[in-house]
Parts: sequence; structure tokens; C-alpha cells
Amino acid sequence: MTTAQFDCQHCTASLLGKYVLEDHNPHRVTCYDRTSANYCEECKEPIESDSKDLCYKGHHWHEGCFNYDKCNQSLVEKPSAAKDECLPCSKYYSNECSSQCFQCKKTIMPGSRKMKFKGNYWHETCLVCEHCRQPIGAKPLISTESGNYCVPCFEMEFAHYCSFFKEAITSGGIMFCDQPWHKECFLCSGCRKELCEEDFMSRDDYAFCLDCYNHLYAKKCATCTKPIIGLRDTKFICFQDRQWHSECFNCGKCSVSLVGKGFLTHNKEIFCHQCGSGVDTDM
Repeated sequence: MTTAQFDCQHCTASLLGKYVLEDHNPHRVTCYDRTSANYCEECKEPIESDSKDLCYKGHHWHEGCFNYDKCNQSLVEKPSAAKDECLPCSKYYSNECSSQCFQCKKTIMPGSRKMKFKGNYWHETCLVCEHCRQPIGAKPLISTESGNYCVPCFEMEFAHYCSFFKEAITSGGIMFCDQPWHKECFLCSGCRKELCEEDFMSRDDYAFCLDCYNHLYAKKCATCTKPIIGLRDTKFICFQDRQWHSECFNCGKCSVSLVGKGFLTHNKEIFCHQCGSGVDTDM
């Protein structure tokens, strides 16, 4: 090993005695402190080689300067939490910055696990199932007016069971003929199309989409031959074994509407009294 290896890399002075290594290069202590030492964020003085250098996010402090400015409490080897690039002590952070538990109303201390549900924060041990009282944690939950429930307890206590699939209905669902159904299980008895967002008709406690019901069961208008669907405000006229849409119930000769009026019939035709007076009518 040559003599040059024991010379300061900055001033080339001999390094007999104490020295500092930086990037594997030796330096006299005074040279290192003057040229390479980090500067303290608090006092703006260099952090010399014989002092402890405390670092956070690229900033440096002397051990004696690493305090929270609002209470001057030392943060050395104590819990702290960053906020807006500063490091408040745990007491200040807890009082001023931490969330409050929705259940127990106590502060959720920095470093402890918290849960968020419906915009509120909870201690992990406070968000529990109303039935089994076990913490729900990250597991699925179902919220009702009476509280929050884990899925197994909700199914046991409250859930209806689908008439088709025989599984618990945990959300949504519909009722048909006093029986509960999953939305995805409520299907047309003809074509098996989902009916939860569709208009439908029923026959003998079976549900049908309009297309299937029209094809299988709907009466046909004696005038236009299209199906007559008794849906919402639909109006139609029945006479003997025939039916008409209200807008189709017109005189077969002059086409005047016969809804709410007297009429005469001849074979399959209907007439107003004026047009039917010269016809050999059935009535």
C-alpha cells in the first residue's frame, strides 16, 4: 500500500490518526466537515462527522435539532407522522390530524389500522358484525338500518332465498307471486330472457316476456289482428267472442269510433246506427 493512500483526497495532507471515508476515499475530518457534511434543516449548521445525522426525505437534522416546533418535543426514536412535509409529534398528530372512530368516537392513533366505510373511519376492532360481534376487517359486509353484518350472519338472520336458485339474496332481488327471486334468475318461461328490467305478463303463475306472451296467449284484435296486451292503461272492447283495441273499434263503413256508443253487427262487421240502418243486422 502506497503512502498516497493515507493522504487526504481534498488537501493531500497526511492522514495519520482519525479520518473519514467518503466513496471509499479518505478525508481529513476538518476537510470532510467543510466540504461534504450535510446541513441541518433547523440550525443551518453543518452536521459534523462526530455528530449523529438524522435524515428524512432528503432533509437532515442534528440529533438535538430534531424537534417538533409547536411543542419543541424531540422526535428522536419516537413515533411521528408526516403531514404537509413536516413531522408533528404523535401527540399533536393524534389531536389535530388523526381521524376519529365513528363507533367509539376516540382518536385513531397514527400507525394503527383503520377502516373506511360509507365515508367514516373506524378502528379495526370497532367495525364488527352486529350479530357475531367479530371484526369484519376487509371481508364483505352488508349494511342495514339495524347495523353492519358479515355475509354469513346476514344470510342467517335476514336473507330471503331465491325460488329458482335456492341461494340467499343479499341485495336487490324481486318478488313475483309472493316468492323472492334474484334479478338474474327471474326469466321468461318461454325464451328464458331476463325480465328484471322488462315489462312482462303472467299466466298460471308463470312469467313471460311480451313477445312470448303475445305469441302464446294474447287475444287478437278483430280489426287489425294484432295482439291485445292488457298492460298499464291499455283499453280494449270485448263483444261475444271477439276483442278490439279501443282505437280499432270503428264503424266498418264510415270508420267513426264506436267506443261508448251503440252499434249494430252484421256477420263479422260492426256499424254505427246510421250506417247499419240499411243493413240486415244481427242486432
